[in-house]
Amino acid sequence: MAPDHSIAELAHRLPPARRRNHRHKLAALFLLIVLLLSVLAWPFVRAHLQAVAVLDLVANKPVPWLLHKTTTEPITTQDLTIPTSKGPIRARLYEPQNHPNAPAIVVLHGVHHLGIDEPRLIAFASAMSSCGLRVLTPELPDIKDYHVGANSIATIGDSAAWLAQNQAVTEKSQAKFYTAPASVPVGVMGLSFSGGLALLAASDPQWHHSIKFVVAIGSQDEMARVATFYRTGEDPLPTGASERLAPHEYGALVLEYEHLEDFIPPDQAADLAPIRAVLRAHLYEDWPGEKTALAALTPAQLTLAHQLIDTTSPITRAQLAHAETLHIEDMAGVSPHGHLKQLTTPVYLLHGAGDNIIPSAETVWMAEELPAASLQAELISPVLSHINLDGANPTAMDQWRLVHFFALILHAAESR
Repeated sequence: MAPDHSIAELAHRLPPARRRNHRHKLAALFLLIVLLLSVLAWPFVRAHLQAVAVLDLVANKPVPWLLHKTTTEPITTQDLTIPTSKGPIRARLYEPQNHPNAPAIVVLHGVHHLGIDEPRLIAFASAMSSCGLRVLTPELPDIKDYHVGANSIATIGDSAAWLAQNQAVTEKSQAKFYTAPASVPVGVMGLSFSGGLALLAASDPQWHHSIKFVVAIGSQDEMARVATFYRTGEDPLPTGASERLAPHEYGALVLEYEHLEDFIPPDQAADLAPIRAVLRAHLYEDWPGEKTALAALTPAQLTLAHQLIDTTSPITRAQLAHAETLHIEDMAGVSPHGHLKQLTTPVYLLHGAGDNIIPSAETVWMAEELPAASLQAELISPVLSHINLDGANPTAMDQWRLVHFFALILHAAESR
């Protein structure tokens, strides 16, 4: 039986020149493997660096010089009018200057009167675009006017379809070695209630093929459950437990504003316009305007206005409960609940742990219903409140999880 020799012994028996050549080949092979792994890993590493840059820019923090140079670029913006089945709407397109055929994503504003001109949305869309994406922010007229209604689902779907066709035209103009398709699916990211509506658009066959993936940030699963939370401070979880926290007045006030006729008796219809003006100014955080609107009220109207603004009042909460019974079908029409089991579109869910406008339990419900193959990532993060980066005392690991979540989105957007 031949003696058992180690690799080292065999290598030692080689002539010196052959040993050197052998070492050089091993070193070259090792370097080649490292190079290949680096090339394969770079897109994902770059996505994480871009995610750091995006979050820093959104938080109005300085981006480190080296990171800024390697991950961001100048952008251009263009105001547009795009056609939808609900009529033409305003939109804004953000594009990276150095990548005219960059991948595209739709970013939807939440319930806010400034719509696409809301400063946080502009900062976010600009940051995403500077990291190499074409970003379309369509204005949702109903959402802008504090109405969470089914009309916005069509506006979202039509906006995604418009961008998918525009993306195909853009890629065709840049293509040299392949024929671009007639439509290129795009990502859709919805903030607050718009995220739930984006999921409904993706579940509709009319728009399904235009939507590459959906990101829902701080969004509702079942509107009726959220409305109940505004009265009770409790949102049940799929486990049977409940998430408990004091609801922000904003949610209840949006429901009051949307259905003010439910809170004012029919024989007092003359009170609708002046009280709506007070609620509008309050929601807009227009304190001088609110003061002026209040000064124009009669004593009886003033009492009613103060009662409605006090969303913790037992009388107001009883009225909210009654209003819920009048709009059961409307609320079901803007709820992803029951529509997600068959959804094949990739979905990313993000929620603030301390969100008291739409509780994070809503994301847990969505994750519970979505097929495992569709749910790409779910994160309930203490870094966020509702859709702001102002969570209380997040740890370094919390920050990293949020960076990783956004890196997954950026990577998905850039994947062909």
